[in-house]
Amino acid sequence: MLRHVIPPARFFSQVSNEIIRHPRLSSDAVRLLTWQLSLPLNAEESLSRTATRAGIKKGAFLRAKGQLKAEGYVHEWRQQGVRGLWSTVQLVSSVPLSEAEAAAVRGGGVPVAAPAVTSPAAGRPTGRAAGRHPENTPKGNTSHHQEPDAAREAVTDLHHLDRRLRVPRGMLPQLATLAAQWLARGHTADGVRTEIRRSLPATDTCIHSPGGLVRYILREPPTTQLPRPAPVPRVAQMRECESESHIQPLLFRPTTDETTCQSCTAAQDPLTPERNDRR
Repeated sequence: MLRHVIPPARFFSQVSNEIIRHPRLSSDAVRLLTWQLSLPLNAEESLSRTATRAGIKKGAFLRAKGQLKAEGYVHEWRQQGVRGLWSTVQLVSSVPLSEAEAAAVRGGGVPVAAPAVTSPAAGRPTGRAAGRHPENTPKGNTSHHQEPDAAREAVTDLHHLDRRLRVPRGMLPQLATLAAQWLARGHTADGVRTEIRRSLPATDTCIHSPGGLVRYILREPPTTQLPRPAPVPRVAQMRECESESHIQPLLFRPTTDETTCQSCTAAQDPLTPERNDRR
């Protein structure tokens, strides 16, 4: 643990007003920083240990640590020791430091471990017995499938629908997976939130497990019903008679591709039955 600060004498700590009145640092971040700045120079206490002693929970500690890193009060580096073990070096400063300034402070405080001096092996150097690293290795966290943004938005901030739905953040990935199944069935994100709100108990009923209730509601996504086709108007199936025998336009329903109505067709092609005059 490194600190770029001159601690005050005796049992009192002097903290600048810039830290106390910082608009982007929460109370947990200010307490974590002032606690670290009050430690002796030879103290080797990590930020997580300080948070435990200060009674700061894990979630609040991660948010406070992120704020301190964003403002330049905390810097971290990963380094590998002599035996290949990795460790984290933390630098806490009483003033904001840039990356270059923090690296300069670190260079004068933590020496880089040199490799162990051993006798070389006998014989000519040989190649590696094992194969090389696989190519095209996927980057990032591949332990779980990243749900689409619409599925995450459907189950995020559910307390806006009902103040009783204070779902823990640890359950959001599981609920997002269920919401993705709803979206795959044709539902929308607004439809999912509407179904959650519609399935809630009465307003005077206490919800002891909001996350479990939402998971129960989204357990079986129903199949969306396709909209019924609009009926075709009867007028659209009719055709205007092209004969000039009508005073006004006349519509008729054709059976094939005729252009005149039945009366005009019969008048144009009269059927004259044969008469038998034999007696």
